[in-house]
Amino acid sequence: QVQLVESGGGLVQAGGSLRLGCVPSGRTFTFNTMGWFRQAPGKVREFVAGISWRSRNAYEPYYADSVKGRFTISRDTAKNTMDLQMNSLKPADSAVYYCAAASTNRRLTERYDYSYWGQGARVTVSS
Repeated sequence: QVQLVESGGGLVQAGGSLRLGCVPSGRTFTFNTMGWFRQAPGKVREFVAGISWRSRNAYEPYYADSVKGRFTISRDTAKNTMDLQMNSLKPADSAVYYCAAASTNRRLTERYDYSYWGQGARVTVSS
């Protein structure tokens, strides 16, 4: 029963930066895809960024349009850990951020694509 644990949430002013981390606990699997989702009050959980194993022994990152150019996803393949560097933060980025993982080695952007989840890390961006 693998679990994912987020870290690094907090309060930041608009225009600032924050870095989130995700680490597996308990039994661990090899994840071909990991990603980040976020959920604001009264809204659905939405895709933020993903990183999937592709050809040439490399991982391919991809992003929601709302964060592209501001957020960067990365991972440590040896430990199956993952980070989300968030720059130029806006109040609209305020949400609970969840890390997720799946064994599928393709681009995954939907909540139902992922099998493993963390409990969430709260990010609040003030204006």
